[in-house]
Amino acid sequence: MADGAWVALAGGGIGIAGTLGATYLAHWLQMRRTDRLDAKRKELLLAMLQTGDKWRTLETLTRVIGADEPTTIRLLLEIGARGSQTGNLVWGLISRNPLPESDKGD
Repeated sequence: MADGAWVALAGGGIGIAGTLGATYLAHWLQMRRTDRLDAKRKELLLAMLQTGDKWRTLETLTRVIGADEPTTIRLLLEIGARGSQTGNLVWGLISRNPLPESDKGD
């Protein structure tokens, strides 16, 4: 193979490696930012649910942490919260609101 072909092949490999590295770095930085934001949001949720009322509305929780409903629900589940069985959109920590031992037809 000619020297020019090796140079072209090496250049292509370097280009591919650079593109993949830049893409990975951008993804890693975005996930790091998201993880930090999620940690701050979890702290706020815990503070709200550990004190005061045992139950908080999803609307209030969502508004306070500045997230959408799916994100808020994901974070609530990650910190050990559960939704109410009454059908209301309220959430509380399982430690403060354990599930009843008997199922009454829910």
